Amino acid sequence: MPSEPGLEQMDAVWKALSDPTRRAILDLLRQGPRMTTEIVDSFPEMTRFGVMKHLDVLRNAGLVNTREEGRQRVNSLNVVPIRQIYERWVSRYQDFWADTLLRVKEDVEPPSEPPKDK
Repeated sequence: MPSEPGLEQMDAVWKALSDPTRRAILDLLRQGPRMTTEIVDSFPEMTRFGVMKHLDVLRNAGLVNTREEGRQRVNSLNVVPIRQIYERWVSRYQDFWADTLLRVKEDVEPPSEPPKDK
């Protein structure tokens, strides 16, 4: 099977999202950019080295952008890869399910009466 453009990048995103610690880091970054030390401090059960390895996987997948401010690194969430996954695997089904739910709603709920003239 021929490889699609960007398929390796998508694989990296799926791999990054498969780990609960990495998802927790993304949840933290969803609240706003964080210094690397803040992220490490948010996971006291892990070593700094462990957290940094998770951040590397997230960076390699394009889910986290990092910029330097002096001696500190500021990490922020990059939602583009997640949106690409949504566009490829979810969005094509949303119209079908929205239509189906609307039909179920219409079948379950009693018809509304038109407003009465006074």
